[in-house]
Amino acid sequence: MKKLFKTALSLMVLALGIAPVMAFPDVSDSHWAAPEIKILSEQGVIVGYPDGTFKPDDNVTRAEFAAMAIRALGQQHTKVAQPVHFSDIDENYWAYEDIQKALYFDLISCEKSGELFRPEDSVSRAESMSVAVNALTTETISTQKAKEVLEKAYIDANTIPEWFLIPAGKAEILGMVVVMPSAQKAALEAERPATRAEVAAILFKMMEQAKLNPNAKLAEAMRKKTGEGFVIDNATVQGSVGTIPAGTIVPIQLNTYISTRSSEGGAMYTAKVPQNYVTKEKFILIREGASLKGQLLDVRKGQYFVRNGVLVLQNSLITTENDQTSGFSAVGEIKKDRNWWMKFVRWAFKGEQLEIPAEGTANMKLLQPIKVDLTNGWIFE
Repeated sequence: MKKLFKTALSLMVLALGIAPVMAFPDVSDSHWAAPEIKILSEQGVIVGYPDGTFKPDDNVTRAEFAAMAIRALGQQHTKVAQPVHFSDIDENYWAYEDIQKALYFDLISCEKSGELFRPEDSVSRAESMSVAVNALTTETISTQKAKEVLEKAYIDANTIPEWFLIPAGKAEILGMVVVMPSAQKAALEAERPATRAEVAAILFKMMEQAKLNPNAKLAEAMRKKTGEGFVIDNATVQGSVGTIPAGTIVPIQLNTYISTRSSEGGAMYTAKVPQNYVTKEKFILIREGASLKGQLLDVRKGQYFVRNGVLVLQNSLITTENDQTSGFSAVGEIKKDRNWWMKFVRWAFKGEQLEIPAEGTANMKLLQPIKVDLTNGWIFE
């Protein structure tokens, strides 16, 4: 029961559903890590406890830190094709996917299959700062150089573990070492468990540096993807987020035949995106092949001297290449391009019928804006 409670608590701490507006009663505005805690909490990287507190002096587990690091880098939706096996966690463990992503992006390493991950151990300051450095492309430095820069700054430089010397030296050169403000010469305290406040500060520094010099795998993942396709001229781009405004007309391709003669109102339909939706800069918003679902909102047969046919589609969902199912609210009224005389002739003598053949295209008008992460195609809801 104790383990179950701890796992549930960890999930709540890392949950992304609600990002508070920095209202932690135990973190004052004057707290040394208050700015970093505020920014990361607003972005959903870290959140408070159920009682509303942040507990800045509590420790963080290795599993929690892996999940936080992946969220700080914006890679929570990345898929890992070949997971690494650990002897103490499996795919049912709550942070399994995040740990695999941390491995994939070279934030942490595993020398051989079957190693222990120690997910419930507290992450040390050395481990957390090493992850932050591993997220970056950095210049090579020697062990001697690392010792020189560390000895100038920290009273315990001679006790730093051998494996941490170069990551610590790089962190110092990049201004990424986190120590609580002190009037005396600082101590690195490499093997001490990192507090939640320290973790927030370390992750913030990592985020800022990764925007400029991410490692090779992160650089590829963070690159906005480009391609050819249906250009949405009024789409906007802000950073890595693209927005298709409400009112935009986009084409969809029906999978089955529908018509005013044979179809009924309320019937469901499936369709797909016939080609990439792209911005005018060629950034891919929605990839070709994404599947769509909706229903026939209004179907009425054409009747002479009464009306021409009415065929209205209402789309509701989209499933992307990420296997993400999201809202895609759009409506399309099927019409034939006729001059006024032919419209009258059809109405008077036949009642024009409407149809879309299988693999035929319909134009849909978005009822709500669609926001997309241009690096991975994830739709923000």
